[in-house]
Amino acid sequence: MSELIHTCYRVLDIERSVTFYESLGFKEIGRLPIRDEAINVFMGLESDGPRLELTWNRDRKEPYEIGTGYGHIAITVDDMDATLELLATEGIEPERPPYSVREGGSRLCFVRDPDDYRIELIERDPGND
Repeated sequence: MSELIHTCYRVLDIERSVTFYESLGFKEIGRLPIRDEAINVFMGLESDGPRLELTWNRDRKEPYEIGTGYGHIAITVDDMDATLELLATEGIEPERPPYSVREGGSRLCFVRDPDDYRIELIERDPGND
């Protein structure tokens, strides 16, 4: 059986990106140098494995083009308001205030990482625990 094991982003400043994702609850699980060319940093949430790979190419000086095909990754949060308050202390603000896409639906909002990748925060429904 196949399994999706990770998503990879190319980032311009590895430490800045690691700090951002740590603010969202990710932990650095490992670093893997790729010769003298790059470093891969694997990050994961507490309840999961290394699902996010951040790749920093040493010679890259210009931001990457995200393109029109990329959408976002999504993570759940227990309490949207508390999460946004905590992120604000790190200088991370949502694109717009939390909202629901349908009546009675989960609250969600988007933040952007230092390389402008979008991350959707979805408030976990306490009734589904």
